Amino acid sequence: MAYQAGGQRSVPRPVPESLEAQAYLQDYATLLESVPFPSVVLDHRWDVVLANTAFASLFRGVGPHPTAMPGDNFLRFVLFHPDAHTVLGEHESRWCLPMLAHFAAAVERHGHDHGLQSIRRDIAQDPIMEAAYRQGLPHWIRAVGERAVEHDGAVRPLKHPDPRWGATECRVVDETPRTLADMGYTRLTLVLRPARRPAAPARRAVRPRRTAGHHLSVVPAPEV
Repeated sequence: MAYQAGGQRSVPRPVPESLEAQAYLQDYATLLESVPFPSVVLDHRWDVVLANTAFASLFRGVGPHPTAMPGDNFLRFVLFHPDAHTVLGEHESRWCLPMLAHFAAAVERHGHDHGLQSIRRDIAQDPIMEAAYRQGLPHWIRAVGERAVEHDGAVRPLKHPDPRWGATECRVVDETPRTLADMGYTRLTLVLRPARRPAAPARRAVRPRRTAGHHLSVVPAPEV
């Protein structure tokens, strides 16, 4: 069964032991492929279980990364891939911090999960993410309210590589059926909206790739 449209996985994900569950996922992959919008099935670690061609197309312009490709683990992509901001508009406040909030909740529920612990270690090794996670996140949640961290219904900016969409927005829709939920999976679909403005060359500064020397602008700098 293909877990991901557009190429082979770098690390194969285990399939459910039940033949019935495997058959369900095979049929669900066919359903997913019929959806015109980017749609993805994730497990509790944000490992990608299934993704359609529209999802792969959204991220076709990002460069290679050993651990943070969007078709492997979506959380790692949002947090650690240096090209994430080229697709995810207002990356820090509208994507990164909500995902960190969901990660914190997942750690509370599955604290001993080795996959989540691996992500936590990588956060700790990145001064930007560690400052956001430990200092900025609680302050941000208090400032924006709990609703801002929810995925379902959130409208978030995107920069689609297809000029027919261009700089646009998507509504994140959680459409997880009971069978997927029972497997521990979540399905999210990014319902694209028409481009906010016609695609045209714009003169603006190219944002540099994030490095360890820079911390999130929406997060207070760590005290020395």
